[in-house]
Amino acid sequence: MSEDLSAIARGIIDANLYMTLGTADHDGRPWTTPVYFACADYTRFYWVSSTEATHSRNIAQRPQVSIVIFDSRVPPYSGQAVYLSAAAIELHGDDLHRGLEVYPGPPEHGASTVTLEQVSPPSPYRLYRATAAEHSILCPREPRQPCARHGIAADHRIGVTP
Repeated sequence: MSEDLSAIARGIIDANLYMTLGTADHDGRPWTTPVYFACADYTRFYWVSSTEATHSRNIAQRPQVSIVIFDSRVPPYSGQAVYLSAAAIELHGDDLHRGLEVYPGPPEHGASTVTLEQVSPPSPYRLYRATAAEHSILCPREPRQPCARHGIAADHRIGVTP
């Protein structure tokens, strides 16, 4: 199969404005939420959220997160996604300044610039970063057909390095 799996992952990340962020609270109860994001080097993902948001409180207790980036507008059986395992933090100091160089991403995404004052006390909003440890995508295959790589006729993930 000649498909460049890394290019598939990069294309999905580049084409989308929102990611689904999965967190868990102290007791392990899961929580997912969509967030607008900007990306640096396909490894560091930035977003702004209120410190009172459930996912922000969860990250403060348990920094391990999962992320899915996908386009829900594609026809059935043709979807593809990037799945990430990552560690998330609220940014401070130099990390915050570096994050504001990335966020909100390229102008063509249409988001407005965020200032340091907008993501620092006393504002309730902060800039967060998830650093991906693992990336995967669905192994490409035709609908209802086994994939050429593994002969598996069900959705399954394959690791990639974007």
